[in-house]
Amino acid sequence: MKNNVRIALTKGFSRPVRDPLWGHIYLTPQLEDVIKSPPFMRLHRILQLGPVSTVYPGATHTRAGHSIGVFHLAHRLIQALAERGADVWLTAVGVRSFLAASLLHDIGHFPYTHSLKELPLAAHEELAGKAILVDPLKSLVEKSGADPAMTAAIVDVNIETAEEETCFYRKLLSGALDPDKLDYLNRDARYAGVPYGAQDVDFILSRLEPHAERGVDIDSKGIPSVESLLFSKYLMYRTVYWHRDVRSATCMVKKAIIAGLEKGVIAKEELYDLDDQGLFALMSSRSSILPILSLGEQVRNGQLYEAIAEFPFDETAHNASCAELLDINKRSLSEEKLAEKIAEQTETPFSQDDVIIDVPEAVSFETGLFVRDENRIFSESSALFKKEMVKTFKRILRTVRVYVPVFATKKHNFVSSLLQLNKNLIYSIVQFYC
Repeated sequence: MKNNVRIALTKGFSRPVRDPLWGHIYLTPQLEDVIKSPPFMRLHRILQLGPVSTVYPGATHTRAGHSIGVFHLAHRLIQALAERGADVWLTAVGVRSFLAASLLHDIGHFPYTHSLKELPLAAHEELAGKAILVDPLKSLVEKSGADPAMTAAIVDVNIETAEEETCFYRKLLSGALDPDKLDYLNRDARYAGVPYGAQDVDFILSRLEPHAERGVDIDSKGIPSVESLLFSKYLMYRTVYWHRDVRSATCMVKKAIIAGLEKGVIAKEELYDLDDQGLFALMSSRSSILPILSLGEQVRNGQLYEAIAEFPFDETAHNASCAELLDINKRSLSEEKLAEKIAEQTETPFSQDDVIIDVPEAVSFETGLFVRDENRIFSESSALFKKEMVKTFKRILRTVRVYVPVFATKKHNFVSSLLQLNKNLIYSIVQFYC
């Protein structure tokens, strides 16, 4: 390993942070100042999994803990790759910038996990990039030996760069075996109390080989580890991240914020730099102006909407209307018409605010890793993650649900009438009004 790269990766890492997942994580004094800065301290007030704690009470870990964990795995990853030849194209400033980027990759993250992801807001990576380029983070990143501009470009891929080293780090921070995924799967599973996310990180790191353009390659011995990681991701989405009650809380907050933005009661700039409590305080303070914002308080009190129908999301050509539900405006129209139909069918007062159609975003399974000793990509080598199987996993995970308030489902006439208003009828209404 080149001496300057070795020094950048080993010198000064003397400040231990105790992590329940990885044990002692060592920072430099300068990086310790980064995690004590106000922008990073905000991450202590954002739950990593937001509403998941309503289903799994132990899942109250934060974005801050996750970010420090990602830094730790990024440090181990870049050390391993540098020892296997990547140091030829690495620089001391580059590796310090990569480490700073791994620590700050979530610095622009929205509160309450991904509830605001679909809204017309700047991407959290863009917000992170901007935050890194202004004080206090800019000065703190510089003092750590990193380049703020390079650090921001590693986090925000929309920042144009022709630097090959920066592009290499981008592939490391976001890919099939990135430190972000290796941390959150292990961490989320630990705190949720489920067995699905645990990964053999030591073995995975031992099977990676650096590639200047692709980031990392694996050998065929690493295939089972990649399969395990991707299948764990599938199971975590199915049982934890997209549990039906978690989706209920998520879509309730999303529907309220969408209405607040459309009515001009909330400005999108107000949603940046908030923490979880700040988001709910904002919704509560405006609910007298726009009552639907009281959904936030209902979520905080555990008064979640219940699912009355669900069906697989189908965006094939013969079912284009289902794909149109991705358009927020068309989805809102479907909710309005569906509320009218439910009110008519069940003789229960219903408004558009009482119906939410939840459409999860697409889940990606990164299967493009190159298997060096077989000279082909992972999806061609894997017995499990063939293209058709990946499509099946995606189809199973992406479930459209219709949610309504609990007060309605507890009424006898609603329940009995709903037997007639089955999911096929609801599906046809959704299709028709798209």
